[in-house]
Amino acid sequence: MKTGLPWKRKKTIKVRIGSLEIGGGAPIAVESMTKTDTRDAAATVRQIRSLERAGCELVRVAVPDMAAAKILGKIASRVKIPVVADIHFDHRLALVALEEGLPGIRLNPGNIGNPKKVEEVVRIAEANRACIRIGVNAGSVGPDLLARHGLDALDRAMVESAMGHVAILESLGFHRTVVSVKSSDVPATVRAYRELSQLVRYPLHIGITEAGTMFNGSVVSAAGIGILLSEGIGDTVRVSLAASPIREVEVAYQILDVLGIRPTGPRVICCPTCGRCEIDVARIARQVEAQVKALQRKSLLKAPLRIAVMGCAVNGPGEARHADVGIAGGKGEGLLFRKGKIVGKVRERDFVRELVRHIIALANETSR
Repeated sequence: MKTGLPWKRKKTIKVRIGSLEIGGGAPIAVESMTKTDTRDAAATVRQIRSLERAGCELVRVAVPDMAAAKILGKIASRVKIPVVADIHFDHRLALVALEEGLPGIRLNPGNIGNPKKVEEVVRIAEANRACIRIGVNAGSVGPDLLARHGLDALDRAMVESAMGHVAILESLGFHRTVVSVKSSDVPATVRAYRELSQLVRYPLHIGITEAGTMFNGSVVSAAGIGILLSEGIGDTVRVSLAASPIREVEVAYQILDVLGIRPTGPRVICCPTCGRCEIDVARIARQVEAQVKALQRKSLLKAPLRIAVMGCAVNGPGEARHADVGIAGGKGEGLLFRKGKIVGKVRERDFVRELVRHIIALANETSR
């Protein structure tokens, strides 16, 4: 089955953050942010290592004060992925983060204030060959821009704010820049990124800020991020959830996966069930997903297979036939499909075992 989007990614320059390359055609990177107290180095390192195991490729840490800033080097030296300092209000925290050897910082220029302070940070970043993300959020747009544009044109205010700080960096000869313009309002965020992508060739970090709790935030993020990615916009992604950062990474990869941008392995699809269904589709699908995840954790299953669990004779055979491996259930039994062909009739109690057996066999064939 043909996958992937017909749109091409917008061309951006390549920027290096530590060992990670973003933009310039590099794979879209998945980012998250620790939720520990950064001053607790051990807890922060543990969370970053958990994020690494989940596939996170870039992590931000909050830097609320000088105590947090002064242990950033200790944290970064104990993990594998690049660590970026998230700075607000006090530019001195950015200076210390750079002195600690961090490969990148995120600045919210609207709350740093004095342009001279931003310039000082830029000079040190240039000397250290570090990256700067200009991170404009709806809540950090300066009062002058808000007064001029009004809340109904927040997207324009965010873009103007970002471009003003891009100009400062460029005037100082700095080009290791990443830009973001995020809001909790999906249409405003989409409009802002559409405009910004026409104005700069720097890599764009995308997401919907303050998206919400696990369920609502995932829906909001998928809507906004999905629109942008489908238009070729975005070089790094963060799903912002009031939930574990591990969930942020999982949702981000799911979005990239279903769009065909970065297939992450097998995906289980199942019918929503109706009055025709004579098997417990949801239970069977959950069991298959659990088995697939267990195999992935053991690195035994990496192929981007499509697995179908269908519950009746109306759409079931067709959907199962289009999958790499699928079952079309009936009363107490079902037809097992593999690459479009029926390979057997299976009793309901054997659905999961037989599906997993064929998934492993097909994955082994694919890896040869």
